[in-house]
Amino acid sequence: MPENCIVRVVDFPRDVGGVNGMVLLDESGFYNIYLNARASWFQQRKALRHELDHIENDDFFNGKPIDEIEDI
Repeated sequence: MPENCIVRVVDFPRDVGGVNGMVLLDESGFYNIYLNARASWFQQRKALRHELDHIENDDFFNGKPIDEIEDI
């Protein structure tokens, strides 16, 4: 895991559907990865790998559209 990451497990609102993870970049340059505490351990692990892939692929700064990044 990159050194500039902080992982937090929090209760996501019930209305977010199948979202089990998300990343926010803070003003200090740290990636804050949020995992849904309501998700299973397996879903949290899968979400963590997914969010780390975004960081490793530089998806926040590569200029690609979100539908291409998320393979929607």
